[in-house]
Amino acid sequence: MANLTPFSKLHQTFDRASELKAFDQTKAGVKGLVDSGVAEIPGIFYCPPKEHSNSVPEETHLGIPVVDLEDIDKDPFKRREVVGKIREASETWGFFQVLNHGVPVSVQEEIINGVHRFFEQDIEVKKQYYTRDNTKPFVHNCNFDLFSAPVANWRDTFFTLMAPNSPSPQDLPQVCRDILVEYSKQIMKLGKLIFGLLSEALGLKSTHLVDLDCNEGLSILGHYYPPCPQPELSIGTTEHSDNTFITVLLQDDMGGLQVRQHNKWVDVPPVPGAFVINVGSLLQLITNDRFVSSEHRVVANRKGPRVSVAGFFSTGFLPTSKLYGPIKELLSEQNPPRYKEISVKEYNLYFAEKGLDGTSALPHFKL
Repeated sequence: MANLTPFSKLHQTFDRASELKAFDQTKAGVKGLVDSGVAEIPGIFYCPPKEHSNSVPEETHLGIPVVDLEDIDKDPFKRREVVGKIREASETWGFFQVLNHGVPVSVQEEIINGVHRFFEQDIEVKKQYYTRDNTKPFVHNCNFDLFSAPVANWRDTFFTLMAPNSPSPQDLPQVCRDILVEYSKQIMKLGKLIFGLLSEALGLKSTHLVDLDCNEGLSILGHYYPPCPQPELSIGTTEHSDNTFITVLLQDDMGGLQVRQHNKWVDVPPVPGAFVINVGSLLQLITNDRFVSSEHRVVANRKGPRVSVAGFFSTGFLPTSKLYGPIKELLSEQNPPRYKEISVKEYNLYFAEKGLDGTSALPHFKL
């Protein structure tokens, strides 16, 4: 009999729905599997080989732009230079990193520590927060799309909507409560600054994106990627583009984040003290494809845990009558609108139903 790959072996005897349900009912997440000493990953985490193929070594000359924001409020020449770099990065990569952004290193370190504390606390305490109900003030689970996506990702996550309405402090876990509040304040300030620079990069007045309320909503997601015994068979996060206006990401020093550029996977190396900024799909929609929301992923690793904290600028599933379509000032006869007007909630409902399946949600909203 021909040698079977792990994937074909799996599909001979595998009842995916039952396995997913059983795993979810443990409420222990991927960390629970690792703590129990698994040497082989369960079948629900197997992903097709194309998904986890590594980045191409000869692409090392490609690098995510790193932009230094120092003195941009004092020096008009420096600001123009920074706006030019951000314009180019947003039109080509959809990703850039920022330094001298004003968020204290102590706050960055403490939020990373807070994510560690949450995921590494006693399982019985953590289980109280495990839920699939996205309306809860603090949601902890393994894969928001566990039951809809084709592949389960090797990571656990918590999620909380901190703006426009922040949760009551008692609804946040005690081990990371104070830093979640402080970190969110800092990211709201940084978001306003970045939206100003992005507005100028579009040739608009600096308040344009803020006047559209692109910075109204902020969710904080804490991601925890435990070490994986078989990283070659798994993926940390399936390729996707974010359902946000922008994402402000803080990653620890483990690495693993990759962005697709020229059909190759390119590493986004951790830069001490930097935030990774990426254009979300909602910003691509309102800029009429001028700024690109690039596909990115996180590879699984034998080392770990890896921790990252994502600030999602979006009102998520909140009910709203506000509609977003391509910005009128960017349109012309040569550049007609490519997308219909939609609400943020409408976009997110479609994104959540689709799950991380390796395709973009944007084409669904094209005119």
